[in-house]
Amino acid sequence: MVFFIVRRVLQAVPILLGVTVFVFALVQLSPGDVVDILVPPEAPKEVADALRARFGLDRPVYVQYFIWLGGLLRGDLGVSIFTGQPVWTELHSALLNTLWLAIPAALVGVSLGVLLGTVAAYGRGNWVDRAVSAVAITGVSLPHYWVGIVLVAIFAASWNILPAQGMSPDGDIFSWDWLRHLILPVITLSLIPMGLVSRLVRASVLEIQGRDFVTTLRAKGLTGRRVLLHVMKNAAPSFLALIGLQLGYLIAGSVLVETVFNWPGSGNLMIIAVLRRDVPVLSGTIVLLAAIFVIINILVDVMQAVIDPRLRR
Repeated sequence: MVFFIVRRVLQAVPILLGVTVFVFALVQLSPGDVVDILVPPEAPKEVADALRARFGLDRPVYVQYFIWLGGLLRGDLGVSIFTGQPVWTELHSALLNTLWLAIPAALVGVSLGVLLGTVAAYGRGNWVDRAVSAVAITGVSLPHYWVGIVLVAIFAASWNILPAQGMSPDGDIFSWDWLRHLILPVITLSLIPMGLVSRLVRASVLEIQGRDFVTTLRAKGLTGRRVLLHVMKNAAPSFLALIGLQLGYLIAGSVLVETVFNWPGSGNLMIIAVLRRDVPVLSGTIVLLAAIFVIINILVDVMQAVIDPRLRR
């Protein structure tokens, strides 16, 4: 098991290195110059040159990359060009806010997905199965931002029972006001994981129910609950991978939802960094989110190997 974990970690190293190259190249190829934004048009050329020298923008691109990569290896994400604060200082609170949004959404989406998928599999062909399929397809098909706008229009604008945007102003975590601000964005983010997980769980449970060992368990007189536990254990590796991917997507891909609800998370921070052309903040945020995505997938692989030892080979 230790060898399996070490192998997965070593396989992640070139992936993360490739991510740094891709992110740095993408940011460098994007149009515009941050110095042109900071310096007014009437300013002397010497001022712009001094700013480029200060931020290292006057050096060759490959030199900038290795300096930036060296900082990443030391845990230094750089300094924001606009605020002058370390990138980690700005990213820390934003990432924490994203986690407060993504983790409840993942719990709600995965729990409902497993429950609905199992119910649909055991009621194959009846109205419950068709209703769950309709809900799953609807959840996967509707765009996040559109669902968020509709929920805000109904529950905030029309009925005025839930806040439309932002976090709790008092900052008291787990207070009722804090929870009220979470409800709409969590519902919005949980729809796609719920739909995907329910469809996969349904297919996996149906496939495992047809195996010989399930028939043997029932022939031995095991109750339906104990048979269900064996079925879910065998189905777990197939949908654990999807759950890991969905959690990574919720953390890294909630940009539009955070924009709709004005949620001060990492996605909102990336939008601000793009508008400001704040390269260190943008690069550091993308790389950190990519690293979290890779770590989640490693953890999922380890969990799958624990459940099914055959995957360790």
